Amino acid sequence: MSPAEDAALLLLIVRRHLQAMRLNLDPLYPDEEWGFQAQQALEKLLKAQLVLRDQPAPRTHELLDLALLLNEPLPETLQKLQVFAVEARYEEGPFALPAARDVLLEGRLAALEKRIHS
Repeated sequence: MSPAEDAALLLLIVRRHLQAMRLNLDPLYPDEEWGFQAQQALEKLLKAQLVLRDQPAPRTHELLDLALLLNEPLPETLQKLQVFAVEARYEEGPFALPAARDVLLEGRLAALEKRIHS
């Protein structure tokens, strides 16, 4: 696949994550599950940016490493999603989200997706 096709596939998956997150804004839905989807969406957004720059997307879940490869700052709020990649899935919680769900979703992740997609 071309870099544009690879990025398009990643963005398709990101949109699926964002849709699931929008459908799970119910506060009874566990933060750990919602945070995992948020971390996955962000990870794929960062990887899509790398691919669009003709850089390989490494097989890593480390958000800060991906941002460093892009030479772009990653806001601290988004860095705090890292815990949901592994720890929140395999360790006893609770694991609190670093911001309100709607702030993370619409204020951060959806904005990044729109910026990359345009």
